[in-house]
Amino acid sequence: MHRLTLYTTSGCHLCEHAEAILDEQGHTYQTADIADDLELMERYGVRIPVVRDAAGRELGWPFDGTQLRQFLSAD
Repeated sequence: MHRLTLYTTSGCHLCEHAEAILDEQGHTYQTADIADDLELMERYGVRIPVVRDAAGRELGWPFDGTQLRQFLSAD
C-alpha cells in the first residue's frame, strides 16, 4: 500500500476530482491543506491538486485514473 499525500485546499473543485479518483481506486491518503502553511502555499499554490508518494515523487494535475495507476506502479 502506498503512503500518499494530496495537497489541496478548501473550495478547490479540481482537488475534489483528484480525491474522487483516489477514492475510486481505493487508496488511503492524507490531505494537506496548503492554506495552513506558507511554504506549502508558495510551493503548490498554482499547482494543486498534487499527489505525493512516500518517496517524494509528485503527480500534478491534470491526471486521470490511468495516469495515477501508472505513477504508483513506477516506484
